Amino acid sequence: MKLIVDAFGGDNAPEEIVAGVLEGMEEFNEMSVILTGDEAVLKELLTGHGHLMPRIDIVHAPERISMDEPPVNAIKKKRNSSMVAGLELLKNKSGDGFLTCGSTGAALSGALLRVGRIKGVLRPALAPILPNGGKGVMLIDCGANMDCKPANLEQFAVMGDIYMKSVLRLDNPRIGLANVGTEDEKGNALTHEAFPLLKARNDINFVGNLEGRDVFEKADVIVSDGFAGNLLLKSIEGTAAFLMGMIKREFSQGLRSKLGAGLLMPSLKRIKKTMDYTEYGGAPLLGIDGVIIKGHGASNAEAVRAAVRQCARMVNADVVEIIKERLSAAEL
Repeated sequence: MKLIVDAFGGDNAPEEIVAGVLEGMEEFNEMSVILTGDEAVLKELLTGHGHLMPRIDIVHAPERISMDEPPVNAIKKKRNSSMVAGLELLKNKSGDGFLTCGSTGAALSGALLRVGRIKGVLRPALAPILPNGGKGVMLIDCGANMDCKPANLEQFAVMGDIYMKSVLRLDNPRIGLANVGTEDEKGNALTHEAFPLLKARNDINFVGNLEGRDVFEKADVIVSDGFAGNLLLKSIEGTAAFLMGMIKREFSQGLRSKLGAGLLMPSLKRIKKTMDYTEYGGAPLLGIDGVIIKGHGASNAEAVRAAVRQCARMVNADVVEIIKERLSAAEL
């Protein structure tokens, strides 16, 4: 297996990206890696890791796409960037999967422009795995498609089902439709039309509409358009950060609180670890004709290692080929 990694994508690149990749390579002995980015810098970072060098190739790509650049322009103009170089390698089958922690917009645009969709897929979708104390909950889509049609949501459900079965080994993942109520007739025009499409499919376990408060317990895949999905994702992230900050402040108020915090610290650490996104890797971009994982922009080495593991598992599970089989051009 050979993975392609954008070594200069992300807030902590290239140091944390390279460190995470090296940790991932120690975990997967059969894995080789192509790093894209400034060759001189990468060679310096790889000093002292001679035992892994036979499994590492470097493709010199001195340009870098920043987080605030217009995505389409960046992909078209910066042909020598680490991200574009990686996507071209994936397109040419020089590697089995691609990982980037760079600009989400650029990654989405580049995947479409450079690699292309799977035949029969109407819209690719970004599908992060949300921590829930177990194998996680997939949210599909979370920002790739702001405006969707009912058929898009139907395909999102099928692709989410494929990923959860193939990569996370869930036998019969529960598929829920994000909505403002659980009743069948709830929602807007999009969910009204998508609901019967999902209900009619006999190849997924559709459990109906789900409210935001139910996403962690009543489904394994949450289907949504990118606009509502991104709002849900950012609300969850913001609430979690707020609660952790509030707990930290309360436990630092006075001696009694500090003593209580000491007693509860092991439990609090377990909760924090359970809800830590770095344990779950990145967000697969499903529907593209190649394995692509979009890591969090602020990923540290631990998060990159998890994303490398996720990318490897997605390659081994043959997710792209399964999507091709189930979402043929004639199916929908």
